[in-house]
Amino acid sequence: MRRPTIVSMIGVCLLAATSAFAQAPPERTRPNIVFIIADGLGYGDLGCYGQKKIRTPNIDRISADGMRFTAHYAGSNVCAPSRCVLMTGKHPGHGYIRENRQAKGFTEGQEPVPADSLKLPLLLKKQGYTLGGFGKWGLGPFGSTGDPLKQGFDRWYGYNCQAVAHNYYPTHLWDDDKQVKLDNPKFAAHQKLPAEADPNDPKSYAAYKGNDYAPDLIGAKALDFVRANKDRPFFLFYPTTVPHLSLQVPEDSLKEYAGKFPETPYTGDRSYLPHRQPRAAYAAMVTRMDRDVGNLLTLVKDLGLDERTIVVFTSDNGPLYDLLGGTDSDFFNSNAGLSGRKGSFGEGGFREPCLVRWKGHITPGGASDRVTGFEDWLPTLLELIGSGDQTPGGIDGISFAPTLFGKKQEPRPFLYRESPGYGGQQCVREVDWKAIRRNLNPGPKAKDQKPGEIELYDLATDPGEKANLADKKPEVVARLLALMEKQHVKSDLFPMRALDGKK
Repeated sequence: MRRPTIVSMIGVCLLAATSAFAQAPPERTRPNIVFIIADGLGYGDLGCYGQKKIRTPNIDRISADGMRFTAHYAGSNVCAPSRCVLMTGKHPGHGYIRENRQAKGFTEGQEPVPADSLKLPLLLKKQGYTLGGFGKWGLGPFGSTGDPLKQGFDRWYGYNCQAVAHNYYPTHLWDDDKQVKLDNPKFAAHQKLPAEADPNDPKSYAAYKGNDYAPDLIGAKALDFVRANKDRPFFLFYPTTVPHLSLQVPEDSLKEYAGKFPETPYTGDRSYLPHRQPRAAYAAMVTRMDRDVGNLLTLVKDLGLDERTIVVFTSDNGPLYDLLGGTDSDFFNSNAGLSGRKGSFGEGGFREPCLVRWKGHITPGGASDRVTGFEDWLPTLLELIGSGDQTPGGIDGISFAPTLFGKKQEPRPFLYRESPGYGGQQCVREVDWKAIRRNLNPGPKAKDQKPGEIELYDLATDPGEKANLADKKPEVVARLLALMEKQHVKSDLFPMRALDGKK
């Protein structure tokens, strides 16, 4: 047998190295990703989706420069499970986190996801990305398996706990895994205006403010992250807390809308902090968030990164019912005439704005009515960065990268959602058919209450879900019911009594 010479061995090694290099694109060729998630923003809260009373020029510019989706769905109808769907590529019937729930054994934070479960950040990390998160986490306390620094992120700044994030003037935020104190007094985010206080006197609300407005601090740290990583591919995850309650905004933003709308002071009788001008405060919060987005877009442009940066803007669930917190979703038409709000699987509860910009790659001013959801982002982003072959098996997401590039795609077969909260709900959308089933998780005082019958809507002709067609389309009901049954996998952590009792 002829033995290989040293020269031939070196040649083989060089050939292998050259081949490997050819398969892995240089770091600088990979696009950056800026992924912005608003908190409880309605489908109709942006100018590019028809809003007339609130200014959002910078977010609207993302729409003008890219593609606007009209049938994009958040991962769930509340915060934590929605983020879990985004990060895992699995819908709530297969996902680990299915409802908001505080973590046991920790002073703050939500139920932690298991180790190595957030495939989106972990896979981007493997592809050479530097990852920074700025805003609200909600998938596990620091030190737990859900710690963002254990799930692929190199940097974190903001809130860890959703409950703490109800206050925009908290006493602390998290800088990586360390608490940093802020120059704010300690006060509860859920309280009423004292009975003796004059609701029309601005001084009555002075106790609900501080000096350090958390969104401003978080936005500044996000800009620092971009500057520090301008020469290598980065993933900027920016889950802002705006415009979720409480209603709090600095005076320089409030003055733009002060006196512009008819107002009745909100005294805090529906939970969350009181505010003298609740409508102006909500509008000002959204516009200030838009300003932060504009600062980020300007920095990306100034650094020469426009054509190397994918920008996504969306929201984690729909707006609140007016029964909570002093918001006035009806006044602003925040859900754009869609039924339901946060906590509901009516369209207004989880159909969200979705804008995608990648200059030089996505045609400006486009719109798509393709049904897409948070679970689709994992395979879509991997395909956009040239790593589609790294998409893991066992996920529910379907890449819509071809749609972004103007190519025709087959319609999504179906999109499924479930939640054990708000009485327990399931829904499935199959092209234009939408089926909803409620009351699947009655409380202990309603053990004998039967699950609600399926409601069926044709969203093509009835986007407001006003005409229940279940009696007229029994064959469609039967098909979608079977799909619901198949997509639900039992969770001991988040049970669905009416469903799990059959399994």
